[in-house]
Amino acid sequence: MPRGIWWKETGMPRTATADRVSREQLLEFLRPRHHALLMTRRRDGEPQLSPVSAGVDAQGRIVVATYPQRAKTRNARRDARVSLCFLSDDWDGAWVQVDGTAEVLDLPDALDAFVDYYRSIAGEHPDWQDYRQAMVRQGKSLLRVTIERWGPVATGGFPPELSR
Repeated sequence: MPRGIWWKETGMPRTATADRVSREQLLEFLRPRHHALLMTRRRDGEPQLSPVSAGVDAQGRIVVATYPQRAKTRNARRDARVSLCFLSDDWDGAWVQVDGTAEVLDLPDALDAFVDYYRSIAGEHPDWQDYRQAMVRQGKSLLRVTIERWGPVATGGFPPELSR
């Protein structure tokens, strides 16, 4: 039976899963998923969470467009350790936590990286010059996260021993 089928559809409870994956399998999982929660650390070390749109660049780094004055950006400049929880579009779909080190790219250095960001989420832009100008006009920054570790790709449900 395929994973992710709820008991309402099958008469059987859904079993939780936690699949360990290789780096390449992780990147394959992340590429079509763009909804994530980004966790940075406040000055006092407490977590700060932000919902973000994220992509994966050609080098396998996670990229997030932001603004320099946002808390996530200020926090990442001060403490580069970040975590992201990537969610499936379907609330009950698979998810994964990714931990890494963030670097903040500001303009004008971020312009080419913004192209990678856009491509990773939406494909080709009809006018790259216009897109670059928009990034400059908006004064954007880009977070680029080097992946260092990740958890299993997981789904919710009953523990296996309870779903039999």
